[in-house]
Amino acid sequence: MGLFDGLGSVISDALGGRPVNLLAVAENIFQNAGGVNGIVAQLNRAGLGDQVASWIGTGSNLPVSAEQIRSALSSEQVRGLASALGIDVDQLPQLLADHLPTAIDKASPNGVLPS
Repeated sequence: MGLFDGLGSVISDALGGRPVNLLAVAENIFQNAGGVNGIVAQLNRAGLGDQVASWIGTGSNLPVSAEQIRSALSSEQVRGLASALGIDVDQLPQLLADHLPTAIDKASPNGVLPS
């Protein structure tokens, strides 16, 4: 299962019902991150290891704040994803804070990241 599989309707709802091609969005923002494992590594390097471990694990997902997400991503990643989604860059960190934990949780069934 891909990182954003199953979240299209959730993010589409957050964007006022506009359809979202999440595969294209994921490729846009994380083009150099190395997929799910790269995203996890980037978030771990940013000090979000406890949160990320909870998303991958089989227990409850710890929350992450919009500021933590903003600090973990490069300005280029934030601009690229906001542009791909057609939203203001200031809205993006909260959108990711709300949905990235679930995306990584769903991408790591039984607590195992895809290879």
